[in-house]
Amino acid sequence: MNNSRPVEYFILDGLKDRYVLPIFLMVYVFVLSGNSMIIYLVRTDTKLNTPMYFFLHNLSFSDIVYTSVTIPKMLSVLLTEVKTISKTGCFLQMYFFLSTGVTGRALLTVMAFDRYIAICNPLRYTTIMTRQRCILLIFASWGFGAYIVLPVTIWATQLPYCGPNIVRHMFCDHSSVVSLACVDTTRNGIFSLTHALFAIIGTFLLIFISYICIGKAMRKMSKAQQLKVAATCVSHLIVVCISYVSASFVYISYRVARFDPDVRIIIAVLYSVLTPLLNPIIYSLRNKELQDAMRRAFCRCSIASKINSKTVPSVA
Repeated sequence: MNNSRPVEYFILDGLKDRYVLPIFLMVYVFVLSGNSMIIYLVRTDTKLNTPMYFFLHNLSFSDIVYTSVTIPKMLSVLLTEVKTISKTGCFLQMYFFLSTGVTGRALLTVMAFDRYIAICNPLRYTTIMTRQRCILLIFASWGFGAYIVLPVTIWATQLPYCGPNIVRHMFCDHSSVVSLACVDTTRNGIFSLTHALFAIIGTFLLIFISYICIGKAMRKMSKAQQLKVAATCVSHLIVVCISYVSASFVYISYRVARFDPDVRIIIAVLYSVLTPLLNPIIYSLRNKELQDAMRRAFCRCSIASKINSKTVPSVA
């Protein structure tokens, strides 16, 4: 398999059935429209000018970037059947896919911290969660995602690729690409797994600790207060569970040798779109403030359209 000429491009050879094209297209449209709606509502509605919705706004933006890194190329491969991707483009896709995935979990961790402060220290909430501190937490989340996967991606680029160049996946998945290297990649696999576990388990433990503290605080509250607190946390908890459970399935599928490759690809693709697709639905269905903001936005649009339709040009 070792050729004298290094690989200059890769061939994405994942799912070959074109019937998934309309499914991917519909999912991508829903992801873009749902998360864009949340961004628009948070940026235009003054009643959503709180740290919680500021973090949700950034989570929606990271979900848009996360899916836009992979799905357009998937659609292009399925539509045109041109499966090649340049070596540079492949590693860039790999880096941004991994970094935005970690950033999303960092933002979920920040949102858990915000809920902890709001519930456990309500009197100090406004002094702790200032605008400057919220912006700092956002930069820390994006910086953590950008930094934690950088060594893994750089090491993957330094490996010699001399053939074959067929990636058994729908996008440039790290494990699928590194397995094509012409050298032993055991140390690379251990290194990347360590970073992945640190990012996933580290953020999960911080979220878990936040909710333990919230649970202890809820024990001292009345029944009505407990229901109110649960209502503010349930959407975030559902998203966290979906995100980390799906990530666990992906990592398990890569560690089980007998796992069917096509099933592994389907699990990985579902993992890449599931949370961005469900985030807007979960927050919209479970959050009354977002529902009210949507009604106000639709009312403004309908009023503006009626005014425009009733406007008659003045006659000189």
